[in-house]
Amino acid sequence: MKKIRAQNDELSSLIKIWEEKLLNIEQALLCSKRNQQNRTIKQIIGHMIDSASNNIHRVVHLQYQPTPLHFPDYAYMGNNDRWISIQNYQNEDWETLVKLWKYIHLHAIHVFAKADVSKYDNEWISGSEERVSLKNMIYNFLPHFQLHIKEVEELMTH
Repeated sequence: MKKIRAQNDELSSLIKIWEEKLLNIEQALLCSKRNQQNRTIKQIIGHMIDSASNNIHRVVHLQYQPTPLHFPDYAYMGNNDRWISIQNYQNEDWETLVKLWKYIHLHAIHVFAKADVSKYDNEWISGSEERVSLKNMIYNFLPHFQLHIKEVEELMTH
């Protein structure tokens, strides 16, 4: 539980720091530069929203469904790019997108903190047939968040 608390504190801190940074990015930069996955800043933020949303659903399902759980893996075989495209993050209002990013991550922190420790070994089977425990899924959320924040930072500075 200490590790989850520390991770949630770090996520909360990053959200506070990055909300203002994101809101201050020049509009021209939001849609022009692209990362190695050919995503703009708006699309990266949209992907982070999708990731948080999908992980919240997994955390909930893994606490009451039989394990191992077959649950759709939105990131498998390029589906995460389909999600980005279908939701048209590129043309979403930036302030709305940043607020959604902020609040879905704050909710994820809440859900992670309230997850039943006795269910931590429950597993879901990803699209690549990998088994991922509830505990590892929660623990891997922060590094994934940090990876995408770093991508945004690189697009802002280069």
